[in-house]
Amino acid sequence: MRILAFLPFAGLLAFVTTGLSTALAQQGSFTINQNAAAVGTASFNVAATPDGYDSTSMVRVSMQGLDYALSENERLSSANQLEHVELSATVNGSAVHVTAAPDAAQLLMNISANGRSSTTRLAAHPAAVFLPDFDPAALETLLAMAVNHNNRDLWAIIPKQAGSVVPVQLATYADQQGTLDGKPVVVHHLIATIAGGTTELFSGPANQLLLAELPQEGFALVRIGFVLTPPSRPEAPPAE
Repeated sequence: MRILAFLPFAGLLAFVTTGLSTALAQQGSFTINQNAAAVGTASFNVAATPDGYDSTSMVRVSMQGLDYALSENERLSSANQLEHVELSATVNGSAVHVTAAPDAAQLLMNISANGRSSTTRLAAHPAAVFLPDFDPAALETLLAMAVNHNNRDLWAIIPKQAGSVVPVQLATYADQQGTLDGKPVVVHHLIATIAGGTTELFSGPANQLLLAELPQEGFALVRIGFVLTPPSRPEAPPAE
């Protein structure tokens, strides 16, 4: 398991977004699983404002080797452009704070962790997506961006070390089946490749995120009430 993916500056893996689509679900609640065992929860809410959207996310993971809590607030314009994002997290007792906002033709990012701070100016892209670890709102934003941009010209800004920007490659696979709150649902399947890691994304007919199998080995976000049939990964073996 790639525990380094969770350490401050060594891998608060994130994507940064310039906007939300009106196709996004307004809220969602998820369990966070590792090898089919629940280890945490995640939720998000998107609210319309007179000038655009406010998006909030909450994540909590508690397991051996990882104690992780995250709170994120994002403000977007009516044109779905990023105006400001603020992220606060604790990773195994260490605090991490990240802010990002457009500044002229660039994105200005400030990262503070372990008593050290850094400021980076990164290239701005029209379709970039902000995704802290385990954040379902950002993954759903990526799905919306994929529709709006025909799966092309998508980017991720990663606040690791001093920050970087990398392209996102999306591949579409055949639809699958599942149930949501006990009712049959067609499930769309995509794979996102970001900085060499892959995330499998499963979404419903309204483009809502249903399941994400994350780059961290064995981890998945599962929308409460959703079951993929058959599951894409085998269940954990029974304890002996």
